[in-house]
Amino acid sequence: MTLTNTAPAPPANPSEPGGPGALRRGRTVLAPAAVLLVLLLLPFSALNIPVLLDGPVNSPGSLQLFALCLLFAGLALSYDLMFGRTGLLSFGHALYVAGGAYGTQLAMTHLGLALLPAALLTLVAGTALAVLIGAVSLRSVALGPIGFAMVTLAFAQAGAIWVERNPGGLTGGEEGLTLSTEGVPATLVGVQNTVNVYWLALGYLALVATVVWTATARPIGRTWQGIRDNEQRVAVLGRSPFAYKLAAFTLASALAVLGGALHLLVTEGATPRTSTPDFTLTLLVMVVLGGSGTRWGPVVGGVLFTYLDQRLPGWHLGVEPMLVLGTLFVVAVHVAPGGLAAPGRRRKSA
Repeated sequence: MTLTNTAPAPPANPSEPGGPGALRRGRTVLAPAAVLLVLLLLPFSALNIPVLLDGPVNSPGSLQLFALCLLFAGLALSYDLMFGRTGLLSFGHALYVAGGAYGTQLAMTHLGLALLPAALLTLVAGTALAVLIGAVSLRSVALGPIGFAMVTLAFAQAGAIWVERNPGGLTGGEEGLTLSTEGVPATLVGVQNTVNVYWLALGYLALVATVVWTATARPIGRTWQGIRDNEQRVAVLGRSPFAYKLAAFTLASALAVLGGALHLLVTEGATPRTSTPDFTLTLLVMVVLGGSGTRWGPVVGGVLFTYLDQRLPGWHLGVEPMLVLGTLFVVAVHVAPGGLAAPGRRRKSA
């Protein structure tokens, strides 16, 4: 009689080729690569989409709109690094966006620097400022999350007042500052070069996504998640919540400074609106709309909110555009509490 081995086969190793882990890693890489490829090829399409766009996909007006959507997707993703990943509700993110825009402009006009050196100098200065403000703001967490939110709001409000008062004519007050094209490469100036600005905005989003997604997949990202879920448990394990939260705050702020420099280029100027707490609230709405703490949520929310914000006034609906946008947001939150990118997940409070 022949004996047959009926012992169950050992479970598949997730890291083996074809295993569940390999499949997940494949989807993690292929999905962003496919989206990036489509967005790279977008300027080569002459497709005309009535109502949704005023002209062909590759027209300067459409590419300008797409560039703005990609820019805000990156800004929303940087904000979610604090709010969705670490549980820090900040009302001061606009301070760094405005700092990037005004700082880059002032470095070009007053220091005579070209765009790239001006942006890099502003990035270094803005990051140093973020470390200082972050350290002060995080000390107030002893008063609870509201304490941190209020301190960041106070810093943001101080920055907005400074911009509004136009000290020494530096900020332009209510008028803002017009982009100085003397230090900007000729390939980024003019309607005919809108496609280059679009690709620059796409590069910014790709950079922010790479930094955020890579960081959150590493041990530091899991510690951020642990702080968001149960900070005391992280402290008991011997980790310093303060240091990890400061790292998240500084990294998010640095990405916002870089986004501010790009905002200066895309909108061809620095405006007081970018310095106000309302600007931060807009980023918060984008994150919640798409899904805080999710991979694609802030990107989806940033693109959708910016597109509707720009296009609704041109549709002449007979009602205030912000009323329509607010109604759509309320409906979206009720239909998908976890965000449009994760409709089956319930949103966790920060």
